[in-house]
Amino acid sequence: MLGVSKTDRGHHFSIFSHNATAVSVRLFRAGDRDPFIEKPLERSGDIWSTQIEGTPKTFEYTYRCDGPYDFGKGHLFNKDVDLIDPYAKRLNGALKWNQRGYPTRGVVMPLPPFDWEGDFRPMIPLDELVVYEMHVRGFTRDESSHAKYPGSFLGVIEKIPHLIELGINAVELLPIQTFNERENLTINPENGKRLFNYWGYSTENFFTPMNRYGTPEDLKMLIKMLHRHNIEVLLDVVYNHTSEGSQADYYHSFRGIDNATYYMMDEEGYCNYSGCGNTLNCNHPIVQQLIIDSLRTFVMEYHIDGFRFDLASILTRGLDGHPMTHPPLIDRITRDPILAPIKLIAESWDLGGLYQVGSFPSWKFGEWNDQFRDQIRRFIRGAGNKNSVKNKLMGSPDLFSSSNKSYNFITIHDGFSMYDLVSYNQKHNEMNGENNRDGCEHNESWNCGVEGVTEDVEIAMLRRRQMCNFFVALLLSKGIPMILMGDEYGHTKLGNNNAWCQDNPLNYFLWDELEKNRTLFHFVAKIIKIRKTHLKGNRVRWCSPIEGPILAYTIEETLLVAFNTSAHACVLDLPKGQRWNCLVDSLSLEKEGEPIASYYTLASYSSIVLVAT
Repeated sequence: MLGVSKTDRGHHFSIFSHNATAVSVRLFRAGDRDPFIEKPLERSGDIWSTQIEGTPKTFEYTYRCDGPYDFGKGHLFNKDVDLIDPYAKRLNGALKWNQRGYPTRGVVMPLPPFDWEGDFRPMIPLDELVVYEMHVRGFTRDESSHAKYPGSFLGVIEKIPHLIELGINAVELLPIQTFNERENLTINPENGKRLFNYWGYSTENFFTPMNRYGTPEDLKMLIKMLHRHNIEVLLDVVYNHTSEGSQADYYHSFRGIDNATYYMMDEEGYCNYSGCGNTLNCNHPIVQQLIIDSLRTFVMEYHIDGFRFDLASILTRGLDGHPMTHPPLIDRITRDPILAPIKLIAESWDLGGLYQVGSFPSWKFGEWNDQFRDQIRRFIRGAGNKNSVKNKLMGSPDLFSSSNKSYNFITIHDGFSMYDLVSYNQKHNEMNGENNRDGCEHNESWNCGVEGVTEDVEIAMLRRRQMCNFFVALLLSKGIPMILMGDEYGHTKLGNNNAWCQDNPLNYFLWDELEKNRTLFHFVAKIIKIRKTHLKGNRVRWCSPIEGPILAYTIEETLLVAFNTSAHACVLDLPKGQRWNCLVDSLSLEKEGEPIASYYTLASYSSIVLVAT
């Protein structure tokens, strides 16, 4: 067993390295610069281990490795570097965001007792799931949250009533495995302030929660409280690369322990399928085991309900980088008995050109459906193909054997927010310090007539209507919908579609803005309630003319959904033999409950939801 384990007389240390010629472990008292014990490990095959007796209950530790291997291009490994145990279950380091700390080390300490109080996973059926993608720090960091524990696991607990009122039953947390928020050295050119790695897609250790968000016990408390309110917890995990990047002089764990095993390399250096300069060698047996053990830890110790795998197509590449028909890692995850009840979601593409949406090699994984995003974005702004849109609204049967495999979204953390989608034609990423070169160029957005902020009342009303139309399409289609944090009140990032480095109100949930935009929030909550009440059957009938801008369909002949994506009002003849009441009209909430005659006039760029009486 790799890692540190307690024995009757002390502790046992074990680490893998195929290429090292010598390995030693160094034990420190908290905060000390020099170790109080340094002991060489003995080699058995590729496993290095030792037993140290009389160890204190609490201590910090690192490894040092010596070996003849290099990083390529003549960069030799420096053996006098303290390396983090890949299997460390706790780390020291700063406890506050943007705080300098001691060099990162593993920590061994008695585990505080935690009472799960009979906690059990909600096990919500896939066809009932409504996912909310959120950032732990950003949810309560703004002063307007009035949270007792802002920007933390405990802060999220304080806002669970908001999630309940909205109606979601699963949160997908952006990365919470330990990352270094200070690794970004870029300066915001507009205000001179430093930028950060805010999103966290740069993992330092795969077993430890981010201690700037709270203790492991805080995370357990958050999960327990969410489960108590029938809300599942999904983790966004990054197993495709690590924080060690591509700099030959920067390493703290995998590189120094066994660079050639943990990373994909060729004659040019590190393979770059992740866009970050290095790619984890996911299908090497030892890396496979590391990932499996990490997933099991979060399932067994933290009661996690599922995982979304960032750039998951990298997990299907073999040791030579080529895609595999039956990747061993995916097969092991799929068949693992501990992971069997867990929801698995793939972002089934990577930045090396491998695109697998609809063909990800596992029957168990659901997939992020970016084709739904693109088709619906075009459709709502009036440029979509009706037949393609019909396909996406029905769960993308051209891609998936079941609509429960399609995780539908209009917006996610990466890209425009919902408000920006209807307010900007172009990205505005100057604040990121890269001269607006970063971020996607093709957003399928429409600013409704003016770029960015405007005082024009007509344009503001049109933007609000378009946001409502997007929510109707997302939440009343087959598949699993996912909502981006803040979209329920119309959060803006001021046109920044790559705000990965912005630790500020661009990314924070602004609770005072929620109060100003309660009408939109209530609209979204109502559509979620309609989905839960009515979207349970499979009988769908299209009832709009083949030609023209209107697209309409009924679900189980009791719910009618229709869109007018043109700039002119259009008349829809309603199905005969039924009497209808208006549940939703994105033009005006005042029409709710109105009885409808044999036809309905849809305003320009609007949507309706009718219910049979």
